[in-house]
Amino acid sequence: MDVLGVVEEVSHEGLIIVRGDVTPEHGNAVYDAKQKRIGTVKRIFGPVDRPYISVIPSDKSILINISGKKIYFEKGAQHGKNKRRN
Repeated sequence: MDVLGVVEEVSHEGLIIVRGDVTPEHGNAVYDAKQKRIGTVKRIFGPVDRPYISVIPSDKSILINISGKKIYFEKGAQHGKNKRRN
């Protein structure tokens, strides 16, 4: 697992906003420090060198005390069939 970044805030819609150190793919799984899955990557926006990443949480109860914590992601297998095209 690689470090995704530090949680900046939780949005009003219930999304976790992370200031990213790297750029993940859409749909990558996101984990906390205890390797418990907390959600998936929904959207990547902002500057290219340190983007913001929005994460859809799998359970709303984790939103209570997640601000300021490091979260991690697992790279998915890259193959051409399910790759998003513009």
